[in-house]
Amino acid sequence: MRTVDLIAKKRNGHEHTKEEIDFLIAGFTKGIIPDYQLSAWAMAVYFQGMNAEETAYLTMAMVHSGDSIQPDAIPGMNVDKHSTGGVGDTTTLVLGPLVAAAGVSVAKMSGRGLGHTGGTIDKLEAISGFQVEMSQAQFYQQIKEIGIAVIGQSGEMTPADKKLYALRDVTATVESIPLIAASIMSKKIASGAKAIVLDVKTGKGAFMKTLADAIELARAMVEIGTLTGRHTVAIISDMDQPLGEAVGNANEVAEAVRTLKGQGPADLTQLCLELGANMVLLGGQATDIQTAKEILRTCIADGSALAKLQQLVEAQGGDPAFIQDLEKLPQPKQIIPIHSHADGYIAEIQAEEIGLTAMLLGAGRETKDAKIDHSVGVNVYAKVGNRVKQGEILAELLVNASDTERLDEAKNRVNRAFRIQSEHVPQSKLIYAIVDANGVRYFNEA
Repeated sequence: MRTVDLIAKKRNGHEHTKEEIDFLIAGFTKGIIPDYQLSAWAMAVYFQGMNAEETAYLTMAMVHSGDSIQPDAIPGMNVDKHSTGGVGDTTTLVLGPLVAAAGVSVAKMSGRGLGHTGGTIDKLEAISGFQVEMSQAQFYQQIKEIGIAVIGQSGEMTPADKKLYALRDVTATVESIPLIAASIMSKKIASGAKAIVLDVKTGKGAFMKTLADAIELARAMVEIGTLTGRHTVAIISDMDQPLGEAVGNANEVAEAVRTLKGQGPADLTQLCLELGANMVLLGGQATDIQTAKEILRTCIADGSALAKLQQLVEAQGGDPAFIQDLEKLPQPKQIIPIHSHADGYIAEIQAEEIGLTAMLLGAGRETKDAKIDHSVGVNVYAKVGNRVKQGEILAELLVNASDTERLDEAKNRVNRAFRIQSEHVPQSKLIYAIVDANGVRYFNEA
């Protein structure tokens, strides 16, 4: 088997066999196949695509390229959740303890943030002492004892995906749907998931800008899950505006605590209940979505969801006082309000601009090795469709730096992010569709 022949085969629009994909990924991971040949192959995939079987073969080849957690090693029905990334995406901090409180094992491997999208691991490290690294034996034991563990991604897991992504990033092939789908699903399968719930974001602040592209990606990932024996459901949700109110790290932890107390923003709460209900359903703790939602509401009302978060923090070396008293979380030196410049209706909130502002203030990374400031970020108090008055506070900048030029840029960015008009604007839709093995169901038909 020759790499050049496989490049030509895909360039000409033909399908790969499992053996051919295994050959490519194993050779690339071991350094036998050079970068320039895999780059050519990735470009051929970008233009010619891959069918569901090819994408599943690619996914499993990347899973087998490194270490993986065996699903049977995790007690119960481990259901993982993945978000394709967004601004103010606090869902994992809420969903993990909420779903674990409902009796479903949550063995979560999460990443760090890069650019304007935050990472769950960075947020948890706003809690003093919280440890994101542990051995596999400790990981299994913690899940057995309290039903949840959240750790950073292992450097030995899916090395083929890491190498291939680095190539895609510099060869203009990041946007290939099969390559995106295989990248995401390989990490979920390698981390031991028996079932997977996906939160696929769409809109200006998301990677998939259109609903059609988001549905295409969701279909591809659901097909991979089905072909590899993992029940998979995808929820298509809005990222035209930030989710919830908090964008940052410590402020998102505080928002998660409030949500687990039943005091969180309506949109974050709604999305967490929808995602969580699907996790509970796949985890075998309910027979229908409405029952699953009632179970989750009960876990919030009786305090068991918040108690589970506290258990998680204690188990991983964190100080539980940070959950009991939110003032103990890292606090900014200064809070700068951003006021409405006119009466009217919020017509648009550019989520990406809000995320970039938080990064500019120090809440995110411009490079992989940059340090973040857990105390800074942006709080957004208005939503599309809200009526506002001139002078009303739309957002707040949480600031530590004294760099006047950077602070002025942050103010300008947030001001530009809000578009206000005199005509009434309907509220944005939060959830567009649900994709599973049976197809696409648009949410207004639910």
